[in-house]
Amino acid sequence: MAILPTAIDTGSAAFKANKAVYDGLLGTLRERYAWALAGGGEAMVTRHRERGKIIARDRIDLLVDPMSPFLELSPLAAWGLYDNKVPAAGLVTGIGCIRGTICMIIANDATTKGGSFFRETIKKHIRAQDIAFENRLPIVYLVDCGGANLSQGDEVFPDQDHFGGAFYRQCRMSAAGIPQIAAVFGECTAGGAYIPALSDEVVMVAGTSSVHLGGPQIVKAAIKEIIDRDSLGGAEMHSTISGVSDHFARDELEAIAKTRDIVAALKRAQTIHAVVQPAKAPLYDAADIPGIVGADLTRPFDQREVIARLVDGSEFHEFKPLYGNTLVCGFAHIQGLPVGIIANNGVLFSDSALKGAHFIELCDQRQIPLLFLQNITGFMVGSEAERGGIAKNSAKLVYAVSNARVPRYTLVTGGSYGAGNYGMSGRGFRPRFMFMWPNARLGTMSPDVGSSVLMDLRRSSISRNPASEQELAAYEAKLRQMFDEQSNPYYCTARLWDDGLIEPQDTRGVLGLCLAIGAMQPHDTGNRPVYRM
Repeated sequence: MAILPTAIDTGSAAFKANKAVYDGLLGTLRERYAWALAGGGEAMVTRHRERGKIIARDRIDLLVDPMSPFLELSPLAAWGLYDNKVPAAGLVTGIGCIRGTICMIIANDATTKGGSFFRETIKKHIRAQDIAFENRLPIVYLVDCGGANLSQGDEVFPDQDHFGGAFYRQCRMSAAGIPQIAAVFGECTAGGAYIPALSDEVVMVAGTSSVHLGGPQIVKAAIKEIIDRDSLGGAEMHSTISGVSDHFARDELEAIAKTRDIVAALKRAQTIHAVVQPAKAPLYDAADIPGIVGADLTRPFDQREVIARLVDGSEFHEFKPLYGNTLVCGFAHIQGLPVGIIANNGVLFSDSALKGAHFIELCDQRQIPLLFLQNITGFMVGSEAERGGIAKNSAKLVYAVSNARVPRYTLVTGGSYGAGNYGMSGRGFRPRFMFMWPNARLGTMSPDVGSSVLMDLRRSSISRNPASEQELAAYEAKLRQMFDEQSNPYYCTARLWDDGLIEPQDTRGVLGLCLAIGAMQPHDTGNRPVYRM
């Protein structure tokens, strides 16, 4: 393959200015990660440990194989919500290797509101289950859960993707042959009891764990029976009498060891279904990326410079390089795994949309997964574009994205606006994974365009609804603030519109792991013709 050249001067004033601003973004990101890692705060963590319990992320560290990576998902869920008192939405989810088997891990953080499920907690839990289902990964639940947050009953209980949706998914995954293991470290009451009850094998810890549909207080109120927690649903009772628990552990360390043994006994083959070549480091340093992209989305950058710092050997076989030049398409490898890359270098015109649809069909036929690098204001508008069939041609790209059989992965490197988000495999089109960089923005329109559109509508209604210039200026400022806030990457990741914010320097490793997970499934070998768009 051809090696991508670079035109970046790392000594230039523009590069240094971009990097300085981006370093500030990375500093903010790391500070907010510290918020997530702190759990419910020092006092709650101390109390948790005094009870002989291990905090959620330490349980995961003990569970996964030594020195193996753990890809945590959506660590900044619920950032800015609930007065920032529900770090990571009270749940740690991610992908790690346990006794040589790649697993999804879902761990309640009982230091945060007792591990109760808020709206974002449930969304995060279900997202992890969906990733496991699509990629056929065994799930290990580390349960320490107070059930649904009752003050949010209308947001956590009745709908199909609320708490019941988690149990539905457990049943569906079991029917599909995907192993599910639960290690119970604390209280599992009400709906939380179904997490272990629906798992294949259950480990419970003496003295600290319990499983019951109704706790002692509910039992007393409902049937006037007075009973303590251990007698009602403790580890010993469930291991010796009810059979709800399959393994009894004297402490958490023993429970984690038993859980590792259960995973080892699965004997689950995880074969890579791809032609893998030896991985080669890129020729250029990923540390250059902040200086290339900067934080000002009005200043374009060449996505080839990003690609050159992500792919093996900086080698890239570009497809149709002289046609539809606002969309860069081509073949490469990341960590030895093949990938087709589709990257924005400007607004999408008809020719670039047709080029993208053609390239997706090629990758689909050749069984090569797709990586979308989004930096897109949208599809071209205006009379010339409409006469050129932009509505139909953009729909062809959307159709090709929707029906591609190969795994798709999305990374937002800059802006992601309007229908461009859809055509480039945004969240609504269900990529296997979607990540954002801290400079990224995502919304229906950019603050400039969105506020301009709504201000034009407001001015057109002046005769019916009078306003002074001062009032109009205040209204415009309010609109800009709204669009800016709602497109902010932290606003997006707090609501789980992505799978997490990642640093540019970590991107190659994250993508390599995601590609490897996708490659563990057999290809859809059904024939599909390529139609030249």
